[in-house]
Amino acid sequence: MPSKEDLLRRSIPELRELFLGRRRPVPKGLLEALEADSRQGAQQLANRIRNRYRSNRSEGQRLHTLLRFEIDLWAQGFSFVAGVDEAGMAPLAGPVVAGAVILPQNYKLRGLNDSKKILDQEMRDELAAQIKQDAVCWSYGFAAVEEIDRINIYHAGLLAMQRAVQALRCCPDFVLVDARKIPQCPAPQRGIVHGDALSASIAAASIIAKTTRDAHMLEMDGLYQGYGFASHKGYPTPEHCRALKTLGALPIHRRSFNRVREVLGLDPIQTELFEENSDAIQPEHAAAHAN
Repeated sequence: MPSKEDLLRRSIPELRELFLGRRRPVPKGLLEALEADSRQGAQQLANRIRNRYRSNRSEGQRLHTLLRFEIDLWAQGFSFVAGVDEAGMAPLAGPVVAGAVILPQNYKLRGLNDSKKILDQEMRDELAAQIKQDAVCWSYGFAAVEEIDRINIYHAGLLAMQRAVQALRCCPDFVLVDARKIPQCPAPQRGIVHGDALSASIAAASIIAKTTRDAHMLEMDGLYQGYGFASHKGYPTPEHCRALKTLGALPIHRRSFNRVREVLGLDPIQTELFEENSDAIQPEHAAAHAN
């Protein structure tokens, strides 16, 4: 890094790109020098750098809180804590996909959050790539449309989770799951309601599940023209429902879902999307379990 004196000879746009765009460390004394600089924009840049510091501190605190369950389990001697979550319970078409991730201890990735809260697809893809690079190990599992129709969407979601855990190349010591319990899990587990927003490991798994399923639905868009799978990913948007009524049901449409059955002229099926799980930790009790 150039000296403070060399940096002060540069233009404000250059410094803005260096310290805000590329987020390089700010040398000691530079911030104060910018605040005393007479050039137009120097003080504004200094304010923005200070705002960056505040944002970094806030994000660091958020990420530390997101590790509450993992920190407790690491302290108990569980080294490999896996997070598990699924994506694709509500769509009318395509598989349900689960992700499983074991993060390094005290892992903090800026922007890590429940995949449903990350609206920008490019950011989700970038986070998924970083998680895959940094994780101790990660995996995913599919439950196909035929399985969804045979055993119902709730149990298909559990099956995808089971497959994701079984696909991990290292066996977890403990498993954190979003809201449910995985059948035949090879390790102790805990279900946490809204776990994808409360646990870093589950949040990472939700991003793996979401991006893996989205990539699959992009392939389906190339296979089945006119349905718009690239945009809605199989969810029951007005665009998808119109295409379903106009073009008919495809092999990848879920015959156990009433909107699809209606198009096929079949009687509706009364099913529950989720089953009650009294073992799952409710959000209001999460802090108590983190102590």
